[in-house]
This record gives sequence, structure tokens and C-alpha cells, in this order.
Amino acid sequence: MSSALDLASQPTPASEVADPDALLRAAIAGACQRIAPLWPLKNFVAVNPFLGFTGQSFHATCATLHRVARIDMLMPRQYYRDAVRSGTIADEDIEAALHAAPPDWSVPKSAAAFRLVMQRDAVEKTKHPAVVATIAEVLDSLAAGDTLLSRTAFMISEISKWCAAYFDDGQSVWRLPARSQPPYKAWRAAMRDDLNPEVRGIKGFRALVRRMPEDPVRAIAQVTDLIGVPARAMEDYLHQALLDIGGWSAYARYIGWNAELAGGHDDTLVELLAIRVVWGYALFVQRTDPAFQAAWRQAMADAATQPLDEQLGEDPDLQTDLLLHEAFEISQQRRLLARLGASRSRPEPVERPALQAAFCIDVRSEIYRRALEAVRPDAETVGFAGFFGFPIEYVPIGHVTGRAHCPVLLRPAFTVCESVTRASEKENAEILALRLLRRRVGKVWKAFKLSAVTSFVYVEATGLFFAGKILSDSLALTRTVKDPNTDGLDRQSISRLGPQIMPRIVGGRRTGFDPEQRVAMAEAVLRGMSMTTRFGRLVMLVGHGSTTVNNPHASGLDCGACGGNTGEANARVAACILNDSAVRDGLRGRGINIPDDTWFVGCLHDTTTDDIRIFDADTVPACLTADLAAAREAFTRASSLARMERCASLGIRQDARAERRVLARSRDWAQVRPEWGLAGNAAFIAAPRARTRGVDLHGRAFLHDYDCRRDEDFAVLELIMTAPMVVASWINLQYYGSVVNNKVFGSGNKVLHNVTGTIGVLEGNSGDLKVGLPLQSVHDGVRFVHEPLRLNVFIEAPLDAINGVIARHEMVRQLADNRWIHLFAIDPACGAYYRYQKDQQWMKLPGQ
Repeated sequence: MSSALDLASQPTPASEVADPDALLRAAIAGACQRIAPLWPLKNFVAVNPFLGFTGQSFHATCATLHRVARIDMLMPRQYYRDAVRSGTIADEDIEAALHAAPPDWSVPKSAAAFRLVMQRDAVEKTKHPAVVATIAEVLDSLAAGDTLLSRTAFMISEISKWCAAYFDDGQSVWRLPARSQPPYKAWRAAMRDDLNPEVRGIKGFRALVRRMPEDPVRAIAQVTDLIGVPARAMEDYLHQALLDIGGWSAYARYIGWNAELAGGHDDTLVELLAIRVVWGYALFVQRTDPAFQAAWRQAMADAATQPLDEQLGEDPDLQTDLLLHEAFEISQQRRLLARLGASRSRPEPVERPALQAAFCIDVRSEIYRRALEAVRPDAETVGFAGFFGFPIEYVPIGHVTGRAHCPVLLRPAFTVCESVTRASEKENAEILALRLLRRRVGKVWKAFKLSAVTSFVYVEATGLFFAGKILSDSLALTRTVKDPNTDGLDRQSISRLGPQIMPRIVGGRRTGFDPEQRVAMAEAVLRGMSMTTRFGRLVMLVGHGSTTVNNPHASGLDCGACGGNTGEANARVAACILNDSAVRDGLRGRGINIPDDTWFVGCLHDTTTDDIRIFDADTVPACLTADLAAAREAFTRASSLARMERCASLGIRQDARAERRVLARSRDWAQVRPEWGLAGNAAFIAAPRARTRGVDLHGRAFLHDYDCRRDEDFAVLELIMTAPMVVASWINLQYYGSVVNNKVFGSGNKVLHNVTGTIGVLEGNSGDLKVGLPLQSVHDGVRFVHEPLRLNVFIEAPLDAINGVIARHEMVRQLADNRWIHLFAIDPACGAYYRYQKDQQWMKLPGQ
């Protein structure tokens, strides 16, 4: 090892470093693949933080992350002990968990015996040593690394600061000069003039960076060779290096994800890994004393002899915690199965419904659907992915490009532009010109406010003029900022905005839908909703979005199926196409006959206030005026019911002013919990609504309507299991991670958030980019409002059909076989329940 330390002080020509072999490249690829992507704030969507581990079991991943990086994936043992003490976890749940434990585990023979084991606290000394130690761990073991340990934190902060400048997406006034270069090259250029590391005592930092190879992979190869990382531990070492800067690693993985989705390739994450590895080496060479060298050599020798398996069977503490977690999940499944069983004999309505309303499968819609059915028993509600089957890029008026309004698993297939409805070309041009002028003036004013010199003049000269605005914002009477999508437009123009579906060429791109595309999309949407007969007179397509202010993660409360946007555009596009007479003629030829007196209406459910906004009401035929008025009244009453139910969970006093308080939360810039979002989600149910109608699922279930009797080739089932079910599992596991370990998988205290680069947030003014949900999104200040449970998926379909989908799709197989979800099937003939085991094997549940 001394030779490696000596080399650090001597130039190493790039020509002398051999090209890394396939083993290193595979280790780099494996480490990068373990990182889950992080979408930027403008379309922040839920992501499974364990996405890179779905190829191994949930249990094995708990062991891997604990072993490699000391990351816990379970709640503290006391959380489960409290559940046992309160009766949430019963002896029958413990017995079931013990019975299902892997055969190589040493488990107690009874619940009584296990209760004694779980009372013992975990013993720290039984934790496995990391497969490959970090510099910080070695220094800590020497009890002499306080200075350098602080430099490790300094390293993370410095990398994060540079990433914020490099990846900045419009927040900074002054841009990093080297942004046009690849990250590693740009970083090396920036470090030539950066004195910060050397001021903090990291000697020779700039010279060391200059001596590193120009190619990022060769730089990683050189460093890992110099410090002696053994081949068998290489992937773990590189993975742990990425975890040190896990937030920026996740954002770099997002850039690669998007490139792959478009059929390309991107090496941003590899380049970022090279930056982190070189930085670590700069810290490494600061210690040349014999004690450190001996400790490091021993750490590398230990890493070279560590078994490659997870050694879960040798960790009794982890076994105990996993068994407690399994018992906790079994207890919740027992209650959910009992609730669902009560609806088994409910008949499906056969008459034509007076009103139909299709909602997103989002768990918040469950509350509203139940409320609407309570006030209008003759109404029928439907659950479907909130993008309504239209994967579009929606371009706001005056913009050249837009955002993807579809699940992040998909690429937009169509481009739809926003326009002022029923406006001539001249009027459209005038509105756009006026908007551009207003926005330019706004930019000049903003530049004046932010300038290094005029900002002081601005505050002194105009500060008092903002007193009224500050007061009204503080009292939640007004919004703090304007909607960027409508900024620069007057109210009359805003009220007339809508999607333009006619095919056109805009900015050199084809937009809208041609006649064949409209018919094909309409058929796919209706079959996907199992809505091919029994159309009501009014069919409301209800997308959803949220209303909050001063909330960096606002898009996380919008529709995940619409890519972190509201569902307004998708609902309106779908309604417009389904109302097209030519489309209906085409659908008749495909076996779908929509009555002439049926009309589709696009709507938007505000999940913060539970208001329903109806779009394009002036286009509804006169013969349906009474139906529309009745629908408005039903929505008003259902909104009131839904708000009152949410008041209880938000801690709002349920009195005459309760609804006003809910509205005020949506405009309160100090409100850290304007709504609970998808907190509490625990189940995904794909079945006819008759299976769950009348059952109070407490806003915890994704409800996707599916009738296997209308799905002859089970193409709809395949779509549900490969898209909505997967997205629901991502949401579920993001909430899971943000509860069990918010420091690693969440984003910490919302009050301390600072937006950086418009990409993400820091907790405080330094450190790594944060991922996941703020603590306030899952905790009410006293207790967690979200229970960390893996998603329980219920599908009403034949076992063979479900097995067919599992066999054809590796992603689905991994989720089910590796227990990232709990999969249940409902027999459509008799209503019996089956639990999925593994390898397409099922077990019929007792009492069925």
C-alpha cells in the first residue's frame, strides 16, 4: 500500500494506465444500475428507491444495504413492539410469519417464544463488517480521524455545490462556463482554479486532479488500483461511493434513464462516479502514517475474503426485525381481506347509469368516489390511470416545447398544443404577442430585482409597496405566485384555453391526431376502462391535481400518471376525441356503440380542496343541460363529504368553518401539510367496482376497474400489470422508504429546504441533494400517518392469465417473486382468494 501512497505524489502519465478490463466495466455498470433515478422538481414523481435491487429479494436487499452501507430498510424494533403491545400484531400474525420464514433461518417455534426474542434490543456488534470499508470507517476505527472525517463531509458538500452549478436548470443568474463539456472534464477544468480544498487542508488537491486520466473510466481504474480495492468487492465499493452523493447520483441516473427511454445512452452517472472516486482518493493520500496504512491494508484484505452472499442466515437481529415486519404486514392483510370479503355478494348493476364518472386510480380518488356514490346512488364511478390512455406532450400556449403528460415508463406518442378556443388566427396572434410582451417585462423586472447592485435599490425604494401583498399572502387570502402556465394572460383568455387536437405542423413538429389515430386511441381507452357498453348520458372524465403554494414538491401531489402534471389536459383531450362523431362512427365498426345522447366531459379534481372543476361546459348539448346541473349539484355535495373526511386526518376542527380552513391551507405559504398526498397507500385492486363499492377503504387503495369477462385475450390485464400496477408499486415503495429511513430515502425537514438549480432541494445550505418525500409528508409531528407496508395487489382474473403476464415480463416477475409486492388473485367465478407464492405457484387462502 505504501507504493500507492508514494505514487500519489508523482505524475502518472495517462498513457501508462491500461484500459480497464471487462470486470471493472461490469462493476461500474452494476453500481450505477443500483441507483434509482430522481426526477426534477418540475415533474417530481414517485420512484421506487430500491429500483436497482428488484432482481433480488426484499429480504436480501435489506441485508445488502445494511452490509454495504449501514442503511436500514426496516422500522426500529420498538415500532413493531408497540404494534404487538397494542394488538395491531396478533399472535396469529406472528405464527404466520414464523411459518413462512425461509428454511435456513433459526426461528422460534411459537409466537410466545418469539415474543421473548423480540424484547431484546439489537446488538450492534453482530452487524457484519462492510464488504469494503470506506476511508471514513477506517479512520473511525482508529479513533483518530476527526479532522479527516469532517473533510469527508466537506467532500460531499463540495461535490454537491459543483453539481448544483453544473446541472442548474435556470435558477442561477450566472452560469458555469464549462457546462457544455461532459461532467468529469468540466469538473477537472473547474478544479484548476478551486482553492477551497487546499484551504481546508487537503494538500496537493489541484495537482492530484491534474494528474488523473482524462477518461473517467480510466480514472476510476487507476484510483481503485492504487488503493487496492479487491475485484470481488469492486461493485460494492463503487456503489457505496455513489451513495455518498446519492441525491446527485440519482439525478444523473434520471438523465441516463431519459436517454435510454429515447433509445440512446448517457454516461453522466459514470462521470459523476469518477469525480467522487478521485475526490475520495485525494482524502486517502492525506494519511501516510503507519497506523492508517496498516488499517487500510487489513480492511482491503477483509474485503477480499468476504463471501458474496448476503449472509442473512447469520444475522439473528436482522432475522428478528424481518419477522416482525412480515407479521406487521400480515396483520394488515388480514384486516383488508376481511373488509373486502364483506363485498363478495354485491351484484353488478345492469341498468344504464344516470351518471358515470371516471377517476384516476390515485388513492385520494377512493374517498371522492365513495362520497359521490353516497350522494348519487344511481351514479357509477370508474377507476383508470389519470392520463386516460393518452401519452401526450402538452405544450402550453406560447411555448415551443411542453411536458410529458404520461407515466415516466412511457414516452409521449403525441404532441398537443394549447390554444385559445374559438379564436381566429389574428386573435390568437394578438393574445400571444401581448403575453410575450408581459413576460419580457417581467423578466426585465426580475433581473432588476436580482442584480448584484440594483437589488439593494429595489428593496429600499419599493419595499413598503409590497406590505399589502405580504399581508394578504400571510393570511392565505391570495396566492404567493402566479401559475407559470398562464403567466402573462388575462382572465378572459385563461378561461378559453384548451387543447388543440386537429393535426397541424407547429414549430416544425406534427401535433394533434389524425382520424385513424383518434379512433385507435378512443378504442384503447374505452377497452382499458372496461367501458364498452352501458354508457351513461353524461360521462365525466375526472383528472386530478393539487393546489399549494411555497411547495417545492408540489408536482409530487399532482398526477403521477401524467408525469407529475395535472390531469386536466389528458381529460379534455380524451373527452374531445370521444365526442367526435367521426370517432364514434369508427368505434361502431369495432364493436363499441356509444349512444347519440352520451356526452363526455373533462373535469379536474383538486385533491387539496376537493373541488371539481368542469371544463367546456358550454359545449354540452342543450338536451343534457338538466343532467349537467344535477352532476354539478352531486359534485358539490360529494366535495363537502370528502372534505369533511379529510379534515379528520389533517387535524382540522369539523365545524361550520372547516371547509373554509381546507381552502385556506391551499394558499398558506407556511403550510407544511396542505394535504396528505398518497400517504397511507397500501393496496392496488383491479376488479369490477362491484367488488369494492360500499366498502370504506379509508383512502388507502388504488382502484382500477377491470372486468376480465370483457378482456378476451387478456391484453388489458397485461397492460394493467405492466403499467399501473408497476407505477403504484413505485409510489408505495417511495412512501415506504421515506418512512423507514427518511434520512437516506426521504428529503428530511421541509422547513429547512432550499431549492437548488430548480432541480431538487438541500436540507439546509449544504450537503447532498435530497431524494424522496419530506418528513412532514408522512409524519404529523406526533406519529407516522403512513404505515410502511409493501403494496397488496388484488387482481380479479383467472390464475392462468395472471401467470401468463408474469412469465412474459421480467419486471413483473421480479416484483412478485422477490416479494416487492404481495400478489393476490380473486377467482372471477366464485370469489375465492389466492395468495401468490413464487414461480407462478398459488395458495388458496383458508376459508375460501
